[in-house]
Amino acid sequence: MDLVAGVGRVVVLMEHVARRKDGGEDLKLLPACTLPLTGVGVVDLIITDLCVLEVTPDGLRLLELAPGVTVEEVQAKTAARLDVAAAKLA
Repeated sequence: MDLVAGVGRVVVLMEHVARRKDGGEDLKLLPACTLPLTGVGVVDLIITDLCVLEVTPDGLRLLELAPGVTVEEVQAKTAARLDVAAAKLA
């Protein structure tokens, strides 16, 4: 069943990276999905523990940072194209 069919807006809430048992991290926000898809191009907004991202045709637009998080940290933990021009830094 496709849970996003026919909806007006899709917001994803997730952890920004996957934490491995060895203490490392795997990036989750990639340039392209590596898993099977049922709803392509339907996500409008992604809210993670680090930031808020808007999904655009050109990639991800950083809208807001969590307290204590830097733009550089978000960029380092995001493999997808990231536009930081609109970010709220205060």
